[in-house]
Amino acid sequence: MSTEIPESKSPITADEKVKKFQQVFHSSSTNSWDKCWEEGLTPWDLGSPTPVLVHLHNTGSLPKGRALVPGCGSGYDVMAIACAERHVVGLDVSDNAIQNAIELSSGSPNTDHFTFLKKDFFTWCPDQLFDLIFDYTFFCAIEPGLRLLWARKMSDLLTPDGELITLIYPIDDHEGGPPFRVSVADYEEVLHPIGLVATHISDNELAIAPRKGREKLGRWKRSASKSSL
Repeated sequence: MSTEIPESKSPITADEKVKKFQQVFHSSSTNSWDKCWEEGLTPWDLGSPTPVLVHLHNTGSLPKGRALVPGCGSGYDVMAIACAERHVVGLDVSDNAIQNAIELSSGSPNTDHFTFLKKDFFTWCPDQLFDLIFDYTFFCAIEPGLRLLWARKMSDLLTPDGELITLIYPIDDHEGGPPFRVSVADYEEVLHPIGLVATHISDNELAIAPRKGREKLGRWKRSASKSSL
């Protein structure tokens, strides 16, 4: 009888999870995002609400009214900021993501204040505009060639005095994607031409440990000249 103790496998690292996700994403011939959700390859999913968004909500720093979270995934951020003064729509192109969000949120006390929809952000045309849009790991998930279209759609979806809040991530020098590397300049390049300018840019001190130093908080509104048109 052997007395050798088998070596324990090292836990998979965050980078390895991303690489495995990318392999499945790029090899899928149908809905790549659905396939990744089906296989549990969702390295962007924190498993809880985004800390800085919760902080902004708890300190009364978010606009009231209607809010949108594109690429909402499991819907934690949607549930976290939904309240009587703010109805939140969670949007995702993956049916598996939306079904997961609906199941996770079924016992939430805020169910009257949020909605989950399976829609393509770029072609979706809602009946009402939004006072707040929160983007985290959505801008970096789309092909860089779609970023100007992303900005135009954001502008189309915002009320004249609406606010776009972005977590700018990942700020690094890696190649390929998703997630594709980003910078503040990448956002400015597409948002400035359509009249959205930063009212606040700062390091995200509440970023989770693996993302610290690679993430900034950006808040964007229409410039005065554009708002008056």
